[in-house]
Amino acid sequence: MYKDNELVLRKIKEDDLQRMWELTFKEASPEWKKWDAPYYEHKAKSFKDYILNKETIVNQDDFWLIEVDGIIIGTVGYYWEHKPSNWLEMGIGIYDPNYWSGGFGTRALTLWIHHLFTTLPLVRVGFTTWSGNHRMVKVGEKLGMQMEARLRKCRFYNGEYYDSIRMGLLREEWEEISSHHVT
Repeated sequence: MYKDNELVLRKIKEDDLQRMWELTFKEASPEWKKWDAPYYEHKAKSFKDYILNKETIVNQDDFWLIEVDGIIIGTVGYYWEHKPSNWLEMGIGIYDPNYWSGGFGTRALTLWIHHLFTTLPLVRVGFTTWSGNHRMVKVGEKLGMQMEARLRKCRFYNGEYYDSIRMGLLREEWEEISSHHVT
């Protein structure tokens, strides 16, 4: 578990599943999906169907939740792009719009990056987003990440083409700036 004042990152418990489902799969077209890879289809599912895969959600090393004042607002996670070379990509979802643009994503990713570099033998962390998600690009910039790739006009959404953007941060860059983020 990691804490920054009222913000907490922690592993998901079985008691959290109802709230997690309400935030992520209860609705067919939740507001957050307009920003989180909206070019991929999202379908609502029943709570019963959601918990069929609870063993992939509860108490996982690669998928944690974000709480603010005890309220679950989102998740952080990672996946291996190529584990033999320690190439990991991370992600974040703040599902409750009431917590957008309040700095919670930056603070949560600061803790998550700290956790990843502290617990895994990584030389780099990164994420992929799209040019329509300006807030995510801003978060990467605030964290000292570099834009490593911009694949032009390869994401089609609402009749318009957007760029795919990869941002990354090397361990030595993080160590240089981390004294400003995590103490």
